[in-house]
Amino acid sequence: MHEPALRAAAFGSDPRPDPAVTRGARSPRERLLAAVVLGAQGRYAAAATLLDALRRQGEPLEASLAASALASHRRQLGGHRRARALDGEAFAKAAALRAPDRPDPDGLDVRGARADALLGLAADNLALGRLAAARRLAARAAEQDAGWRARVRGGWVGAEIELAAGQGAAAVPHAERAFETAVARGARRHVVKSRIVLAVAVRMAAAPDHRKISDDLVGNAMATAEECELLSLLWPAALVAADLRPGHAEEYRFRAAEVLHAVLRSADPCGRRVAGESPWVPVPGG
Repeated sequence: MHEPALRAAAFGSDPRPDPAVTRGARSPRERLLAAVVLGAQGRYAAAATLLDALRRQGEPLEASLAASALASHRRQLGGHRRARALDGEAFAKAAALRAPDRPDPDGLDVRGARADALLGLAADNLALGRLAAARRLAARAAEQDAGWRARVRGGWVGAEIELAAGQGAAAVPHAERAFETAVARGARRHVVKSRIVLAVAVRMAAAPDHRKISDDLVGNAMATAEECELLSLLWPAALVAADLRPGHAEEYRFRAAEVLHAVLRSADPCGRRVAGESPWVPVPGG
């Protein structure tokens, strides 16, 4: 049974499992976890194959979680409109389910599925310029009380909402909460993204020593993303580093383009298409 190893890779301390672990996923829960791991590695085509099957053939809970995961992958490549449709699908499936008495430790349950979908919808609406809607959806997600993963993701979205509103100081507490929760849980992948979000928030807030703090945060994020082969996070981290370290900006932009090229080669046709259409994703070599 591969579920413990897959959970450690998706949500814990071992984001780079033996490839046999993802290849050996059999149950719906294992295939969902394998897809999360593959997406973090930037292997979007392989992840989409698993997630599409779960969306169409899985039980309602796994189908909802799969739709949210696929939406996240589309969003990572700038496809917010496509992600919004998937997040809406995920919420519709989760809303019809009854929450169990015993929650899943990583939020792979009804409350977690609802929170995933609502936070995804908040992020989608934020990217589409609907700030008020994003705030309402993030608040609804927080009401689910869905555990550590929802708190981390809620911190990311909360920080991004404040950054979009030009409120750097208000973004910092959200980003700090996400970072502290991820560290306490020992979730290395979530720590990496939390460092990136916190680096941007601290820099925008212009707090004392913000340059050094932000530089340290993004440097650590890049090092862990490189070590764990988290390509989905490595290229955004490199772009943030280019802004924070102008003397080495060209070097970091080259690294971001190099990684993004590798990611797009491993993406499905829809993923490549949304990346090409997105104003948020740089064109490798462009």
